[in-house]
Amino acid sequence: MSESLPEQQQSIRLAKRVAEQEKCSRREAELHIEAGNVQVDGKVVQVPETRVSPEQVVTVRAGAKPEALPPVTILMNKPSGMTQGKAYGRVRSAHSLLGEATKAQLDTPMPQLVLDHHFKNLESFLTIPLPASGLIVYTQDKRIIRKLAEEGQWLEQEIIVGVEGQIIEDGLEILYEGLPIPGGNGHRRMPPCHVSWQNEGHLRFALKGIAPEEIEKMCDAIGLSVTSMRRLRIGRVSLGKVPEGQWRYLMPWERF
Repeated sequence: MSESLPEQQQSIRLAKRVAEQEKCSRREAELHIEAGNVQVDGKVVQVPETRVSPEQVVTVRAGAKPEALPPVTILMNKPSGMTQGKAYGRVRSAHSLLGEATKAQLDTPMPQLVLDHHFKNLESFLTIPLPASGLIVYTQDKRIIRKLAEEGQWLEQEIIVGVEGQIIEDGLEILYEGLPIPGGNGHRRMPPCHVSWQNEGHLRFALKGIAPEEIEKMCDAIGLSVTSMRRLRIGRVSLGKVPEGQWRYLMPWERF
């Protein structure tokens, strides 16, 4: 039998070590760790369950307070071919791209520390088709969850759509007035939407009450085939200059 205890028995949870060292509760210690306030041997550790040995140096940032982390909302530029939700088959989830390395390097008046906690318990709304790219939203904020769940379909979505083919006469006017719904009694129409040519080969859609999944059918009805789709804006929140496959935080002053 060894004279010394195995390392696993000598080590303790980081949260317990911080609680003893700072003379605070275990929950307060966990809050310090999750907020990035704690270093072990000079490196930030954000997992309360991390085990530390007696000889390791644990420090807490001077002046830091053990406060609950505010919820965040993340705006991502989803690549084509990735799903917003859970991965399935060979289809990867855009959620798998979330991390400090993929945060867009943008000038912002309010830089924010990237924490592991920000990528947990995220919900996503207002999906776009799998082949589409552009703005998707992940959020922890209950206020934004409620807003998007209850009012999301009536927030204007700006989408740039690549098309090919020959548009029928008055095609854009038909979409503006509301595309007739097949099988209806002649009075049922989709909500009107604003559509204009952005350039040759690309249409700009401004949709309310119409899911992006309907765009391909709408274009087909006026003689056009969809070749690409990219969402730029939801309500008053735009993607900005975020490169594809990267993300940024929703700023406190931004409102959907």
